[in-house]
This record gives sequence, C-alpha cells and structure tokens, in this order.
Amino acid sequence: METSVDDRVQTAAFDRPDTRNAISVETAHELTAQLREAAERNVRAFVLTGRGEAFCAGGDIEAMAERVGAENPEDAYRRVEETMNTVIREILFAPFPVIAKVNGDAVGAGTNLAAACDFAIAARNARFGEVFVNVGLIPDSGGTYLLPQLVGLRTARELAMTGRVITATEAAEIDLITEAVPPDQLDDCVDELLATLDDKPTSALGAIKRGMHGNLGRHLEEALEREALLQALAYESDAHREGIQAFLESRDPEFD
Repeated sequence: METSVDDRVQTAAFDRPDTRNAISVETAHELTAQLREAAERNVRAFVLTGRGEAFCAGGDIEAMAERVGAENPEDAYRRVEETMNTVIREILFAPFPVIAKVNGDAVGAGTNLAAACDFAIAARNARFGEVFVNVGLIPDSGGTYLLPQLVGLRTARELAMTGRVITATEAAEIDLITEAVPPDQLDDCVDELLATLDDKPTSALGAIKRGMHGNLGRHLEEALEREALLQALAYESDAHREGIQAFLESRDPEFD
C-alpha cells in the first residue's frame, strides 16, 4: 500500500491495480499497520482509497484458489481474525475519522471496508456488491454485522443472498455509503469534508465513534452507563474547555 501524510491527514491507497486492488494477507497487515501508525502520529483524519480504476475488488481469488483443500477451518478462522477482522476493528475504533474515498469499484471486502469507514464518498461510476455468495462464501470484513446496521435487515439479506452489484447512486440511496458524486468532483468533496472535520476536536470525534460502535447491540441501561463514562472523560478534555471558553467569548473555537 502507498501512504502519505499531509497536514495531519494520512492517506493510504491500495496499490495493486493489476488485480483491481484485491486484498491479500499482506495488504491487510499493511493496512492494519498504517491505521496503528496513524494513531501514534495523532492524525486528525485517515483517508482510504485505491490506485488505478478500482477502489478494492475484495479478496484475492488466486490466493483463495491456492487455499482450497490446503487450509483447514482452524487455519482459516485464524487467518480471517488476524487480517480483515483486525482491519475492521482498527477502522471502527480508530481515534480519528476514517474516510473511504471510493474512486472505483468496491466489491466484496471492498464494499464492507467502505461500510466500516465513518464516511464513504464514491465516484458515481463506482459499483458495490456483496459478491461473496458467488464463490460460496458469506460476507466477511464485518459484512454480516455492518450491512444490516446500515441498510436494514431485509435489504442486507437481499444483497448478500443474490450477490447483486449496485451503482454508487443506489448505494447512497440505501445508506450503504455517504454520498455519490461525479468522478471529477471526488477530490473536492473529500477535501471539503476534511475541512469540516478540521474544525471539530479530534478527541471528541474519536469518543463519538467509541460510544456509538461500542454501544451497538448493548441493552439500554448498559449503553447509557457506557455513554456516561465517555462523557465524563470528555468533560475533562482540553477540547471541552476550549469549546466552552469560545462560546462565552463569542468566537470560533480553536481546537488542537
């Protein structure tokens, strides 16, 4: 993967255009490492995109073919846990916003990576699809968890069971992604979003993610207790103090 950091925004790009940016075990480990390095760098946002015509074509079919008959279920479980499951956890609980800049087709794991990101802005010519069923698999990379949360159970089942490929426009309409834009406006739209987020305290954005993602599936009382704990920590933050002071002084806050 390619990586760059500019003005505390880290960009990671899938860089296997000859495979339409299919994800290998090595790619998953690289993305995990980049997300962790971004946290150490204290970035304000992380952008995930692809080189070439595709965002991510999902799993590497050639690698799958090599594993048929050679990998037992225990090894398969360990591989999935150590690769895509780890990536999804890093995205969901990253202490900064993660933006999928979907420059082209995002199918299979590519669809679910976009779904895991806090924002997914896609070029209108991009396509999405839970195509796992076409090779006898179920949605992974968080798909069985994220998809029903975003699009509803009935639509999630339909997409997963049929493997239907949809346009970016339809993906936006069903809330699978944030927005579908003309390809020549993709860069500007992501830059505008980054500018908006730059005005917000990154510490609060990270806490919002921990609160929402951590509370999915919890009972109300447990969720409220966890929410109160996160809010108590936020009350002690520099961002909260600056926000209050700026309000009292009738000025825009200057968050670190």
